[in-house]
Amino acid sequence: MENLLPSYRPMIIKIEQGMAKRTRRKHSAVVKAKEALVALAGDKTLADLSQQFEVHPDQITQWTRQLSNQDADVFTSGKLGDPPINLKTLHAKIGQLPLKNDFLESTLTNAGPLWAQKND
Repeated sequence: MENLLPSYRPMIIKIEQGMAKRTRRKHSAVVKAKEALVALAGDKTLADLSQQFEVHPDQITQWTRQLSNQDADVFTSGKLGDPPINLKTLHAKIGQLPLKNDFLESTLTNAGPLWAQKND
C-alpha cells in the first residue's frame, strides 16, 4: 500500500513531526467591523493590517467591501435588530387584560370577607 502512494509520504511525516494544520478561526461581527474601519481609515497599508490582525489581506479587503456596501442600510433602516411589531398579538393581549381584571375583581370581592375572617 505504501508503494502506491510514495508522493504523500513526506507530507505525512511533516504532520507527524508537529507541523499540523492551523485550525480555522471564527471572527465575530464586531471584530470584522473594527478591522474594516481601520482599513477604511487608510492610516496603514493592507500588509501592515494583515500582520497586525493576523488575517489574510484578501479577508480584510472582503470585510471592507461588505462594510462599504452596507453603510447606507445602517442609516435607512433605523435601529438594527428590532423585530417587526405584530399588532394582532398586541391587540389580542390588550383584549385579554380587561377579562383578567374583571375575573380577579370578582373573585377578590367574593373571597374578601372569607379572607378577613381567617386572619382574625
